[in-house]
Amino acid sequence: MLFRTIFAVFSATAIFGCAAAPKTLSVADMNASFPPGAIVSMDTGAVISFEELIESLEDARVVYIGERHTDPVHHSIQLQIVSALWGKHSDLSIGMEMFDRTYQPVLDMWSAGKLDEKQFVKKSHWYANWRYDFDLYRDILVFAKEKRVPVVALNIPFHIPRKIAAGGVDSLMEDDRKHLPETIDTGIRAHRDYVEKVFQEHLQSGLEDFEPFYEAQCVWEDAMAESVANRPGNGPMAVLVGNGHIGGKFGIPDRAYARKPEPFKTIYLAPAGESVESDCADYIWATPETAVHPMMKKMRGK
Repeated sequence: MLFRTIFAVFSATAIFGCAAAPKTLSVADMNASFPPGAIVSMDTGAVISFEELIESLEDARVVYIGERHTDPVHHSIQLQIVSALWGKHSDLSIGMEMFDRTYQPVLDMWSAGKLDEKQFVKKSHWYANWRYDFDLYRDILVFAKEKRVPVVALNIPFHIPRKIAAGGVDSLMEDDRKHLPETIDTGIRAHRDYVEKVFQEHLQSGLEDFEPFYEAQCVWEDAMAESVANRPGNGPMAVLVGNGHIGGKFGIPDRAYARKPEPFKTIYLAPAGESVESDCADYIWATPETAVHPMMKKMRGK
């Protein structure tokens, strides 16, 4: 998808026989940096423990946990948080960007223990839709199956945002339009500014008109926000999505809150060596430095 940057974890290298100094994560507007493993509360700017993080999430009805899709460390952290939340809330559900709503019956069968892994990958059309290595998400999905945790599909069919980016919502056929969210908010200034930066980075991909591109992003965000707000059951939800959908909260979180006002928290997983702003999330978790790995590139080619 358009917000995705493909990364894979790599170990620190040795230079002239000496280990290179480990990089840190910079929080630019705080003029501060943090080593991998640090969990930083943006309320205080202080490093907190994992136990303190989980305790602070007690009243949140939705916990957004970002990711770099191809970073195994990020998925390991997501599972760690999901497991801890489930330990406190047995009615927890897991919302996942990786599935569109038409596959909810398949997810229900998986969580009920009615499918083995091979059947699940086949019936969910994993490598036709999401296309990242299933191994990256296996442990999270196995946890959901073993604990009977409902997994909720958040997305709309993946071909729809691409069609909108090319021709706008008005270009969609009726069969595609039925998947659109009930409301689409294109008036969030901070979100528009963010997406415009992304658009400039994709000019070489043949994208020429910003407005349909932006419309596509808003449809994407609002559709997933709608799924979060309309989730089944009364329990809290852990939402697993790319960092680009939760940074600044103007993607999914604020849009879901507008539909269903309930307390939420955002956790942004950011690799060392990068720089972020303090307002990108409620908590920033510094993770080991990552690097582009050609073998991890997504088949979708974006």
